[in-house]
Amino acid sequence: MFETLTQRLSQALQRVKGKGRITEANIKDVAREIRVALLEADVALSVAKSLIKRVHVRALGKEVEQSINPGQAFIKVVHDEIIDVLGAEDVSINKRDWPTIVMVVGLQGVGKTTTTAKLARHLSKSENDVLLASMDVYRPAAQDQLRTLAHELGMHFLESNESDPIALASQALEEAKLRGSRWLFIDTAGRLHLDNVMMSEIKDLQKVFDPTEILYVVDAMAGQDAVNSAKAFNETISLTGVVVTKTDGDARGGAILSIREVTGLPIKFIGTGEKLDAIENFVPKRFASRILGMGDVVGLVEDVERQVDEKAVKNVVGKLKSGHRLNLEDFKSQLEQINGMGGMESLLDKIPGLPNIDKNLGGIDESSLRRQIGIINSMTPMERRKPDLINGSRKRRIAIGSGLPVQEVSRLLKQYRQFAKMMKRVSKGGVKSLLGGLQAGSMPGFGGRGSGRRKS
Repeated sequence: MFETLTQRLSQALQRVKGKGRITEANIKDVAREIRVALLEADVALSVAKSLIKRVHVRALGKEVEQSINPGQAFIKVVHDEIIDVLGAEDVSINKRDWPTIVMVVGLQGVGKTTTTAKLARHLSKSENDVLLASMDVYRPAAQDQLRTLAHELGMHFLESNESDPIALASQALEEAKLRGSRWLFIDTAGRLHLDNVMMSEIKDLQKVFDPTEILYVVDAMAGQDAVNSAKAFNETISLTGVVVTKTDGDARGGAILSIREVTGLPIKFIGTGEKLDAIENFVPKRFASRILGMGDVVGLVEDVERQVDEKAVKNVVGKLKSGHRLNLEDFKSQLEQINGMGGMESLLDKIPGLPNIDKNLGGIDESSLRRQIGIINSMTPMERRKPDLINGSRKRRIAIGSGLPVQEVSRLLKQYRQFAKMMKRVSKGGVKSLLGGLQAGSMPGFGGRGSGRRKS
C-alpha cells in the first residue's frame, strides 16, 4: 500500500543519510520533499504541515546537531514523528467480565461483515466462546453472509426471524448470556452515506448492548473521505477505535497516516487481505518502520509462527540434509505457505533492506501464486515427484488442465528449478545464501528478471 510513499521518503532521506553535518538548507530541502510525498499519499494537509513543523524544529536542535551521525539522527527524528502521528503506543482491545461485546460500525461496502468475522477469529481462543450476530436487516443476504462466515469458523451465529434491529439486539444479548459466551460480535447495518436514520439506530443499539468496543471500519482506498466519515461518526457516538481494511490494495495510505491525528481515535487493527486470518494488531512503531522501508521483522516472525507448517518445513530440511532433490510437491507446499502469509510482496515488505527490490519481477502477486499452485495441481502425482518426466506433450496436457498457456507451465518449471538450486545453496550457506536468492529473484513466486507478468 505504501510503496510509492516509501520510495519518495527513501529518496528524500537518502540526501542526508550518512552525512557528518546537516545544514538548515539541507533540512528545508528534505522537509519540503517529505511534505510533498505525504500530500501525494493523500495525507491530510493539517497532518502533513504539523508533522513537518515538528521534524524541522527537532532537526535544528541539539538532538541532531550533536549526534555522532547527524544523517541517521535526522532519519530517527522522521521515524519518531511518524510514530507519533500513528499513535505512540499500540492500543489493545478492552475486555470486561462477561461477555465482551464488540460492535462493528461503518458505511456500506467497507467490509464490516468480513471484519466482524475476522475479529472473532483473531481475538477468541475458542470457537465455543463466541456468538456472532447481524443487526443488518436491510441489505439482502447480509445475515446469510455472516452466518456462512460463522459456520466456516465453527462459531455460533444468532438465528432469528426478527426484523426489528432493536428487538434483535435484545435477543443477541440474551442468547450470549444463556450460552455463557466470552465474546459477542455485532455486525451493524451500513449506508452509502451518513444519515439520521442510520445514526439514530446505532445510538439505540448502543443503549441496548452497552458495548465494550465500538470499532469503526474504514476502507483504506477511500482516502480522506474515510477520515471525514470517521470524524463525523465519532461526533455522534463514542467510538473506541478504528479498523482499516483493504491495506493490501493500491491505496496511497493517507487515511492511516491521518485518522488518529484528525479524529483522536486509535487504529486498533488493519485488514491485510480477503482471508479470515488476514487481520493484525496495529503496532505504530512497526508500521512506521515499514513506511520508511525499514521492514518489520517482528511482524514477519509472527506471520511465520502463525502460518508456517512445521511438518512441511522439516520435510524439506530433511530432504536437503540427506542430499535428495526437492520436487514439485515441495515447491507447492512453499507456495501455499507464502500465499498464506499474504503473498511474496507482503513478505518482502517486512524484510529490512529489501523494500527497494522490484516486487513486480515475475508477477509475485497473490493471483500469480494461485496460478502456479493450479498448474502443479494439474500434474499427475508421478510428474510432481519426478519433474524431469515433463516433456512437451505433458506440458500441453498440463496447460489444458490448468486453463493456462504452455508458456506459463514452462515458467513454473523454471521457477521450480531456481527454487531447488537456491534451497540447495541455503542448506550449505545459511541465511546469506537465502538473501542472495531473494536479490537474484529465485524465491517462489519470482520468475527472474524479464519473465512473468508485471502487475499493472
